[in-house]
Amino acid sequence: MTRSSDTTAPSNALAGSPPGVSTLGGKWAATRQQAQRVWALSKPYFSSEHKWQARGLLLAIVALNLALVYMSVLFNDWNKLFYDSLQDKNATVFWEQLGRFTYLAFGFIVIAVYKFYLTQLLEMRWRAWMTAQYLQRWLSQQAFYRFELARFQSGAASIPDNPDQRIQEDVGSFTGATLSLSMGLLNSVVTLASFVGILWALSGSFSFHLQGSEYVVPGFMVWMAVLYSLVGSVLTHYIGRPQIGLNFQQQKVEADFRHRLLRVREYSESIALDRGEGVEQAQLELRFSRVLANYLALIRAQKRLIWFNSFFGQAATVFPFLVAAPRFFSGAIQLGELMQISSAFGQVQGALSWFVDSYSSLASWRATTDRLTSFETALQTLNPVAAGEPAPADVAVQAQDLTVRLPTGAVLLAGTDLQAGKGDSVLLGGPSGSGKSTLFRSLAGIWPHASGRVTRGEDTMFLPQRPYIPDGPLRDALAYPQPASSHTDAALRQALVDALLPQLVDQLGQSDAWSQKLSGGEQQRLAFARVLLKKPRWVFADEATSALDEAAEATLYQRLLALVQARQGGLVSIAHRPGVAAFHQQQWLLQAQAPGSASLFQLVKKPA
Repeated sequence: MTRSSDTTAPSNALAGSPPGVSTLGGKWAATRQQAQRVWALSKPYFSSEHKWQARGLLLAIVALNLALVYMSVLFNDWNKLFYDSLQDKNATVFWEQLGRFTYLAFGFIVIAVYKFYLTQLLEMRWRAWMTAQYLQRWLSQQAFYRFELARFQSGAASIPDNPDQRIQEDVGSFTGATLSLSMGLLNSVVTLASFVGILWALSGSFSFHLQGSEYVVPGFMVWMAVLYSLVGSVLTHYIGRPQIGLNFQQQKVEADFRHRLLRVREYSESIALDRGEGVEQAQLELRFSRVLANYLALIRAQKRLIWFNSFFGQAATVFPFLVAAPRFFSGAIQLGELMQISSAFGQVQGALSWFVDSYSSLASWRATTDRLTSFETALQTLNPVAAGEPAPADVAVQAQDLTVRLPTGAVLLAGTDLQAGKGDSVLLGGPSGSGKSTLFRSLAGIWPHASGRVTRGEDTMFLPQRPYIPDGPLRDALAYPQPASSHTDAALRQALVDALLPQLVDQLGQSDAWSQKLSGGEQQRLAFARVLLKKPRWVFADEATSALDEAAEATLYQRLLALVQARQGGLVSIAHRPGVAAFHQQQWLLQAQAPGSASLFQLVKKPA
C-alpha cells in the first residue's frame, strides 16, 4: 500500500507561513491552497449525476441571499422616513411607514425561511452524496482493512486516523460549514456593494486643517468603516489563530476516545473475564483527559476572541453615532438621516467584518477540510488490489513466484509455488507466529505486501478464526453477505442443524447482537453453517474450529469434507490440533530458514 501523508496537526494557512516564505506571500499561498482543497472536495458533487439539481438549489439560495440584501436596503430607506416622521410628529407618515414595515417584514420572513429550508436541503443532499461516495471507496478494494493494517506499521501516524469519524462527522461538518461560510461571504460582498454607495452619499465630507492647508475627505464614514473593520480583522487573526490547530486536534482526540469506548463494547466479554475494567477505565480516563485538556485550551482561545469580539461589536453600535453626532447637533442632518447613517454604517462595517465574525467557524472548517483532504489523498493514493485471474476449473488456488513480506519489510516467503485443486485437502502447518495466517491472507488477495501471480477458484469461501456476525435478524447473520431472501427458511434451519446449532432454529427472525450473545464456539459453528448453506466448491479455513471441542470439530470437518468432495472441490486448512490432520491428505509446512537466507521461512510439502 502507498501511504498518504496525513498529519497530526493541520498545515496552518491562517496561522502563519512556511519557513523561508515572506509572511504575506506565505499566507496568500496557504489561502490559495485551502481554496484549492475546498474546490477539490466540492467540485465532484456539483459535477455528478445530480449536478443540475445541486446547481439549481445553489442558484436559488444565491438568489434568496441577494433578495435578503435588497430587503436590507429597503429597511435602510424605511429607517429615514420612519424616524423623520417621529421627529416631525407627522402621524400620517408614521402610520404609512408602519403599514409599509408590515409587508417588508413579511417579505423578509418568507425569504429567510425559504433560504434556510433550501440551504438545509442542499446540505443534506450534498452530505448524502459525499457519504455514499466515501463509503463506496472506503469499502471497496479492502481499503477499510488496509487502513487498519497500516496503522500498526512503523510510521502509522501517516495513515488517516478514525475514518469512521471522517465519514460520519467531518462530511456533515464540511458541507454545512462550506455552504454557511460561502453564503455568508457572498452576502457580505453584496451587502458591501449595496450599502457603500448609500453610506458614501449620506456621510458627507470631513475637512481638517494641517499646517495652514485645508484637507477634505469625501465619504468619511466609509473610510471609517473600512479602518474600523481592518483593525478588527487584523487583531482577530492574531488573537484567534490558535483555534485552527486546536480544532483539528479536538476532532482527533474526540474520535480516539469514542473509538476506545467502542472497543470496550466490542470486547466486553473478554474484558470482563480478564477483570480488565480497571485498565480500561484508566485508558478511557487518559483519552478523556486529552479531550478535556485540548477542549480547555480551545475554550481559553475562544474566550480571548470573544473578549475582543464583544468589545468590537459593542463599540460598532455607538461608533457611527459618535462620528455623525456633530452634523446632527449642528442641524446638518435630521434624526431619520442619522438613523439611516447608523444602519448603513452597520451594514458596511458588518460586511467588512465578515472575517472577524466568522473566525471561529473558519478555524473549525479549516480543521475539518484538512482531515477530509488527508482522507481523500489516502484513498486516491491507495494502490488498487489486483483482481486476480480466475483459476482453471479444477484448481482452488495456484501461486507462482509468490513472495510474502511482513509490514516491516522482512521477507516471510520468497519465490514460492503452490497449488491445490480438485480432490485436494491440504493442512497448512508451522510453529505459532510463523506467518500461516499471513500466507492465507495472501492467497485470499487481501494482503498488501505480497507479490507474484495468485489465482483462485471462483466458488470459494474463507472461514476465519473470528467470523464477523452482524447485529440484526439471525437469518441475515446466517446468510451474510448474501441477502437472507436468497435462501428458504427450510434451508436456513437445515444449515443450523448441520452445524450443531439446533437451539437456534426457531430464532431466525429474532434480532440481537449475536456477536455478544453467542459464545466463541457458537460463532464458529454459525460460520460453518454459512458454508453448509451456500455449498461452495473450495473452502479455506483458518483455525476455524479453535473454540470447539474435539467431537464437534470432527463432526463439522467430516461434513465440510463431504461437501467439497460432493462438489468435486477441495479444502485448505490452518489448524494446530492433531485431530484435524486426519481430514487432510497433504501438508504444507512452514519451516524456519537459517539466518541470512532469502526468507524467514520456506514452504515444505509432504503427506499429512
